[in-house]
Amino acid sequence: MKKYNKYVIPTVVFSAAFYVALSFYGDWEKIVALFRSFELSVVPLLLLLSLANYFTRFLKWHYYLRTVTKDVSFGESFFVFHSALALSFSPGKVGDLIKSLFLKESHNLEISKTASIVLVERITDFTSLLLISVAGAFAYNYGRDAVLTVSLFFLILIVLLSVPSLGKKIISIFGKVEFLKKALAPFETAYETSNQLLAPSRLITMTLLSLLAWFFECLGFYIILINFKVQISLFGASFIYAFSTIIGAVTMAPAGIGFTEGSLTFLLMEYGSPKDAAVAATLLVRLVTLWFAVVVGLANLFAYKFYKKKKN
Repeated sequence: MKKYNKYVIPTVVFSAAFYVALSFYGDWEKIVALFRSFELSVVPLLLLLSLANYFTRFLKWHYYLRTVTKDVSFGESFFVFHSALALSFSPGKVGDLIKSLFLKESHNLEISKTASIVLVERITDFTSLLLISVAGAFAYNYGRDAVLTVSLFFLILIVLLSVPSLGKKIISIFGKVEFLKKALAPFETAYETSNQLLAPSRLITMTLLSLLAWFFECLGFYIILINFKVQISLFGASFIYAFSTIIGAVTMAPAGIGFTEGSLTFLLMEYGSPKDAAVAATLLVRLVTLWFAVVVGLANLFAYKFYKKKKN
């Protein structure tokens, strides 16, 4: 945990500065007026939709974890997964690997195995977001090349991880390098676990579960836009949200800060949204998704520490 603390203050400061700058990109007074007119009764619904996203993704994590080991209870698995949300701002979401560290500490599970779960989680998340983005890119004739390029990368990655003959051949090539031989054992374990988790039936089922999870946040984004009087369809809102999330993720910037928000605002304006409404919607959706996730993660992190003390 300590190794990730160095990201906290710089990321929070940069995020705050960026959000202030984004606010002044629009008309500050109009944006404030939009927030004042927003139905506060909708906020609990938005937070519930975000919680539904986290919980659905947790079900995927727990399924994968139970595939690898039966030693971790549902309750501990719940705390481990949600605690990692506290590090949602880490570059490329490498903070998710804290789940592996927790399980190594509590059950002495091989990091190479549980880290494979984190990787496969990310792959199925990306795959579901890409499905939405590809559909939107062709429907709106926007961003096709970018979406197809990222899709091709993940398709190649899935093939490499799910076809044993290819993966083992690559590992054997590296195994011929003397100084890499000893380091290959964890990679072989990780590969075998990834191969197991990416079996076609599991890949399809978990991608569909991811699709449901991200639909909850897409729906929340749509509700925000409707409340800001932006004329848009649920499909259009889903495309903009999924596409912008991917843009932020592939940059490897902490939580995609700057890139996700910039994409959201730009695409909304391209869609015909007034600038002030686009900025207001971007600020609010990031508050009830990304930063709410950090709060949920911190709460679960403290709860997990209490759970471990009580268990011991």
